[in-house]
Amino acid sequence: MRVGLYPGTFDPITLGHIDIIRRAAVLLDRLVVGVAINRDKGPLFDLEERVAMIEAECVELAAQTGTEIVVHPFENLLIDCAHDVGAQIIVRGLRAVADFEYEYQMVGMNRQLNSDIETVFLMADAQHQAIASKLVKEIARLDGDVSKFVTPQVHRALLARLGKS
Repeated sequence: MRVGLYPGTFDPITLGHIDIIRRAAVLLDRLVVGVAINRDKGPLFDLEERVAMIEAECVELAAQTGTEIVVHPFENLLIDCAHDVGAQIIVRGLRAVADFEYEYQMVGMNRQLNSDIETVFLMADAQHQAIASKLVKEIARLDGDVSKFVTPQVHRALLARLGKS
């Protein structure tokens, strides 16, 4: 069984994230979406909200692809999380060249920690390459329209959280 781990903070989950989940799911038998507990980032949504949003968005994807998709919060090293969930593959999404440099360093460190776990990069679809959760939150805070970057459910949750609904 091919098991992959797609990690991130997903604050909030965007159409870019969903695109990577969809593409990874067709390559794997089981995809674990690892939701990082990163207290330093000060997420807009708490862990339970992020997990619930991802689970809701992945129900249809799992049915369409036939891949088991589970959501797993984690606060340990990524490579340890991969081991904990039985993943042989870490899935990372790339948007631009700037992402590659950081990701390249991470792969090198992770290979030093556990060379049995491979990292696979998936390029986001061109229409989603510029989407970043951080930018989505900033645009929404400043009353911009983010409906083309997130699903309707996430859009409603984002507006409600920011007191703009």
